[in-house]
Amino acid sequence: MHEFGLCEGVLEAVRRRAAGRKVSAIRVRFGVRHAVDAESLSQAFSMVAEGTEAAGAAVDLVTVPARVTCRGCGYSGQTTDPLAICPRCGSADAEITGGDEMVLESISYASADRGPVP
Repeated sequence: MHEFGLCEGVLEAVRRRAAGRKVSAIRVRFGVRHAVDAESLSQAFSMVAEGTEAAGAAVDLVTVPARVTCRGCGYSGQTTDPLAICPRCGSADAEITGGDEMVLESISYASADRGPVP
């Protein structure tokens, strides 16, 4: 489950930005080529975040499509298939661009009266 490795990187970025404040939710954007499963990502994040200011935070995943240009039929468009075959003719002879991003889009913090995590 490669989501654990991805979550470790996300958690590091979250903790740097949170600076001790309690995190209630995060929104992350992954390109489709990372083949990230939303449920697996959420479970992995809850495990790696245990004992940190991000423990219990909700995870919202935004999946970014890749662009496929088929050398066979000339199709050009977006795809959410991580294997990226041509959706028109089924050819694997295609140029794939994008869909490889990994961005921490936003962090929501718990209300100020709860204070930072010790």
